[in-house]
Order: sequence, then C-alpha cells, then structure tokens
Amino acid sequence: MKKALITGALGQDGTYLIEHLLSLGYRVYGIVRKAPEASPWVRNWLYAEGQRSSKVEFIYGDVRDELSLRAAIIKAWPDEIYNLAGQVFVPLSWQQGAETFDVNVGGLLRILKIVETVKRDTRVYQASSSEMFGNHEGSCTVFTPLNPTSPYGVSKSSAHKLVDMYRQKGLYVVAGILFNHESPRRGHEMVTRKIAAHVAGWAAGDQTELFLGNVKSRRDWGFAGEYVKAMHLMLQQPKARDYVVGTGVSHSVEDFLNESCKILGIDQDFVDKHVLVDERLTRIQEIYDMHADNRKTKDRLGWEPAVDFHQLVSMMVNAEQLRLKEHPSALKAVAAL
Repeated sequence: MKKALITGALGQDGTYLIEHLLSLGYRVYGIVRKAPEASPWVRNWLYAEGQRSSKVEFIYGDVRDELSLRAAIIKAWPDEIYNLAGQVFVPLSWQQGAETFDVNVGGLLRILKIVETVKRDTRVYQASSSEMFGNHEGSCTVFTPLNPTSPYGVSKSSAHKLVDMYRQKGLYVVAGILFNHESPRRGHEMVTRKIAAHVAGWAAGDQTELFLGNVKSRRDWGFAGEYVKAMHLMLQQPKARDYVVGTGVSHSVEDFLNESCKILGIDQDFVDKHVLVDERLTRIQEIYDMHADNRKTKDRLGWEPAVDFHQLVSMMVNAEQLRLKEHPSALKAVAAL
C-alpha cells in the first residue's frame, strides 16, 4: 500500500486530494494545525462508516517548524509528499510578506532538506502557481518567463526555483503550475466564492450589496476536484518534470457574476443596483488576463479538464443555495463578505 503525506490537508485541494488518494487505495497522512473534524468536508468521509477511518491519519504540525515536519515525515515514511500548504491570498501577501515567504518558500525548503537527509526516495509535489507568470500575452507553458506582480507571486517563483535546484541534486521533485481552480470548498475570501454566496443570497431574498474590484480581470478557472488528479499523475511518471494545469480558456470576474445570476434567475436590473465597484478591492499591479497551454500535460499525463466554466459556476452557486437552505442563519454571514 502506497503512503502519502499532505501538507495543507484541510484546504480545498488537500481535502479533494485525500479523497482521490483514498479511492486509489493509499494510506494517507495529513499535516494539520487545527482539529480535522472542524472541516465539514473531512467529517463527511472521516466517519463515513460510523467510525473513524483507519486509512487516513492527521498529524499536528506546521511547515514553519522543521522539527514537526521531520517528525511527520518519519512517522508517515511516505512514498509521496504533496506540499499544498501556503499563504494563498494575494492581497494579504502585501501586508504579511515575511510570513508569506516563510510559509511558501521556507516550508518547501524545510521539506526538501528533510527528504534529502532522511528519505531520498520520496517523491515530492510542489504547488506552484500561475501567479508566477504575471501579465503575459497569450497562453502560458512551463517555458513562459516568470514575471510575478505580487509578493505572493514572487514567493511562489522562489519556491519554484527550489524545485529545479533539488531536482538537480537527485531528488524526485515536480511542480504543478496550476491556474485558478475553484469549488464549493473555496475560501470565502476568494472572489468566486464571494460571488456565489451573494448570488445564492439574492435568490433567497437577501438585498445585500456585492462589492467587487476590477470586474474585467480575466482568469483561467477550472474545478479543483479534477486538478488534484493531475497532481497525482505527475508523481507517477518515470521522469520528474513540471506541468502547467488549466482549461486554456479565460473568463472575467464579470462573466462569473453574470453566469451565476443567469443560473439562479437573478435579473440584470437587480444586478446593476446591487453590484458596486470598490477601488480598494482592486489589486496592486493587477494581472489582467491569464490562461494555460495544456497540450504537454495532456500528451504526457493523459489528463485534461472535463468540467467547463458553466458547470463549475453551477456547482458553486448550487452548493451555496443548498447551504442556505440547510442553514438559513448563514444568510447573515453573506453581508460580511
């Protein structure tokens, strides 16, 4: 039985990856900083058979703490490590630059140092980001020059360079350069979840205004639940190399809003009155458009996205609508987003 260790195990990608690896028969260890039962996604399968699953074990630790990382790696003795832990909110990286670098760069460096000295045959996956590319005309490949426009992007670029350095030292390390991937498990601070929650609230009769930044900004949005399958495939290849993962198509924030409203039947007049642009929400050094070139990933991994933009938006707004039906009190929280 293969064993995998996942950092950031309770995040969006971490929970989907755990589910995928369990379906493949893995023994999974997840590094966490809080009780796993706090996550509704984890509770659903952790106790699916009426008792706690014996195929997944959570270990308290922090990628900023080398001793806890070393203890986790020794305990799990993993065939594969997926480093998904990170400070992922771009605006926050301007305010907490040092912490962003300590987590996003220092965390990976600590993992690679431990693997190098303790278990060199462990294969390591690093979560790189399309934010490393910055503003680039045309689709992006693994050969596209890195031109980050935020401390977050710079931190991910630095970690990405570490992948190549340690690969040259003989470790099996790969980087998945994932474009924006969303789901009902996305954090509320992210614009897609924010829009989905507001639109579901409007459909339930709420009148709360939605404040957005640059609605013309475009991103390559895909479904996180299938992107984790690409992560796993990367570590199964004979040769370690990096991959770009995306849909190849970009949509604007305005597109996401309009599609959400269309799905739940919110008319344009209502939208015009309840959506306001707040310049304070516009990113410093905004990235205006980005999308992936997936051809090499398809050729080498046999992976390509199946969920399109409409399906993704439907999934998210319908999940928010269901959440409000099950927990009507959650409507009050929408106003705070």
